[in-house]
Amino acid sequence: MTSLDSRTADGGPTGLQARALGPDLARGFMLLFIALANSHYFLQSSTILGGFPQDGSTVDNAVILLIATFVDGRAFPLFGLLFGYGVAQIARRQSEAGRDRKTTRRVLWRRSLFLIVFGFVDAMLFYVGDILAAYGVLLFLGVWAIRWKDRALLIVALLLFAVNALPGDSSMSTSADGPDVSMLPPDLFAAFEGRIGIWAIIALLGPIGFVCPFLIGLWAGRRRVLEQPAKHLRLLTWTAAVGITVSIAGALPVSLTLAGIVDKPSTDVLHVLGPLHDVSGVLGGFGYASLIALISLRIGREHGRITQPVAAVGQRSLTCYLVQSVVWAVAFTPYFADLSDNLTVVTTALLAIATWLGTVVLAYQLHLRSYRGPMELLIRRFSYGRSSGSISAV
Repeated sequence: MTSLDSRTADGGPTGLQARALGPDLARGFMLLFIALANSHYFLQSSTILGGFPQDGSTVDNAVILLIATFVDGRAFPLFGLLFGYGVAQIARRQSEAGRDRKTTRRVLWRRSLFLIVFGFVDAMLFYVGDILAAYGVLLFLGVWAIRWKDRALLIVALLLFAVNALPGDSSMSTSADGPDVSMLPPDLFAAFEGRIGIWAIIALLGPIGFVCPFLIGLWAGRRRVLEQPAKHLRLLTWTAAVGITVSIAGALPVSLTLAGIVDKPSTDVLHVLGPLHDVSGVLGGFGYASLIALISLRIGREHGRITQPVAAVGQRSLTCYLVQSVVWAVAFTPYFADLSDNLTVVTTALLAIATWLGTVVLAYQLHLRSYRGPMELLIRRFSYGRSSGSISAV
């Protein structure tokens, strides 16, 4: 079999043994955050706020406080940052292999089409809140940003950051809506009927909220900030410290409300606090990525029992993300386990953690056998051509 490590030299995907630890470690931990962020939105209750039932126990409220402060609105900006970073890596490898911009665009457009198609399949069959299609649309349009100068990337990112901070009622962190029929369909046919419109809205409007971290990811990827943390210690240290601090401060007004520690403010106040929670989460996503890069520099690969299993998830992030969707469908859909009215915030968080740990075990077993994940094989074959489909990594 052809070694996947040889693909880097000819512009193909990076071999598993050649990958930098920092980005993979960040992707691995990101999927834990995404599991915690997505799963609680399936829960039903007479009163919902920010996707959390408001009639739980004291322990439930403590978990709400933690998730709303450190996870919700922070996982997906981290996802967007790493997505843009990965696009910059692909563009650099194509350039180093002597490929022109037109060839690079074709590779990325094929990748975007794959994400849109599989995002549609995931949304229809498993999880209507799937964001793969949104990232596919973002990539289809964001290909042109690869040509932008650094200043343009940063200015546009800053403008969109400011726009998303404007008061409004679109923040999920303060939404009073519970799961509807599109999330919990009574049967498979109802799922198709109720989800097509939701999928289209997420795919077309979802990218708006991800453009800022995507562009910052492109900027950071050009400099290989996460791959070479030793060269960017000051930037990473300041970003981790400031980003996480601002993220916590910006989240607390909402998270304290969701946890029942402070009284629910007026609707007008919530329309200010919701966007504040979300935009501070963008900085939190940057801070998390920086902190994980610093950790990867500190511990290195010699502590393989700690880093390799989580990094293995990051190397197979698409496969592991889709495993989560399957678990949510089985656990919560009325025509399967139908647990949305039985689980609490605590037990749902435990389910999310257990799901992530299951993907850690799965990914690490694939790592030990030098196999990529099945979805990674498909997207690489679709993006780069048939020759990239070998499953051997060594």
